Amino acid sequence: MFRQLRILILLGVLLVVSLNAMFSKIRTTDWDAPLWVIVYPVNADGRADTQRYVEMLKESDFDDIENFFSKESKRYQVALNNPVQVMLAPQLESQPPEPPKNSSILDSVLWSLHMRYWSWQQDSWDGPDPDIKIYMSLYSPDNQQSLRHSLGLQKGLIGLVNGYAEKEYQGQNNLIAAHELLHTLGASDKYDPATSWPIWPNGYAEPTKEPLLPQTYAEIMGGRVQVSPSTALVPPSLDHVVVGPATAIEVNWLSGE
Repeated sequence: MFRQLRILILLGVLLVVSLNAMFSKIRTTDWDAPLWVIVYPVNADGRADTQRYVEMLKESDFDDIENFFSKESKRYQVALNNPVQVMLAPQLESQPPEPPKNSSILDSVLWSLHMRYWSWQQDSWDGPDPDIKIYMSLYSPDNQQSLRHSLGLQKGLIGLVNGYAEKEYQGQNNLIAAHELLHTLGASDKYDPATSWPIWPNGYAEPTKEPLLPQTYAEIMGGRVQVSPSTALVPPSLDHVVVGPATAIEVNWLSGE
C-alpha cells in the first residue's frame, strides 16, 4: 500500500509538471505580450578578471538580443514591436548544477528537475516574475578549459549559456543566448551534432540560393554559416543570423500550413 501511495504521488507530481509545461508553451508563444527575459551572470571559474567583467556588465550589453527578435519577428509579421525584453539581474554566487555527461533518459530527467528546483531557490532578481531565465556562466578567455555545451530547457523555460568574459565575445555570448532562448520556446536544433554543421534545408539561412554556397548568413538554430562544402563558420554576432521558416513555425511566428 505504501508503494502504491508513492507511485500515486509521483504520478501526481509528473502530471502537475506536464500541465505546467503545456500552459507555459501556450503562454510564451501566443505573442500577445512581450516576453520578459532575465539574464543572471555567473562567475563560472572564480577568476579575478572574470569577476571584473561580470561587474562591468550593463543591461545595454544585451540590446542586440532584443533587436534581433524585433527585426526577425517583423519579417514574419508578428504584431509586437518588441517581442522580447531582456533585463540584467545581479550576479549569482551559486553555480548552476552541471548536466550529466553521456546521461541516460532517467539521468536527464532527474537533472532537469534538479535544475528547475535550483533555479527556483536561487534568484537575485528583484522585480516582476520573468517568463524566461538565462543563466550566463562566464569564463576568462585565458582559462584553458573548454566550454561545456549550452542548453535550453523548454520545460522550466531556462537557458544555460557558457561564454567568455570579454567584450569582444559578448556578441557571440548573446547569439548563444538567443539560440537557447528559442529552445525554451520549442525550437529544435538544425545542425548535425557530429560535425556542428547546419543541415540543409532548414539549417540554412538561404536554402534556395543559387549557387547554394557560400551562404552569407546563419540560421539561428543551424548555428553556422556554410561558406564551402568543407567550411562552416561560427558567426561573431546576431548581425549575421536570421530565423528560418522552420524555426518560425516552431515558435508560432508562422503557420505550419
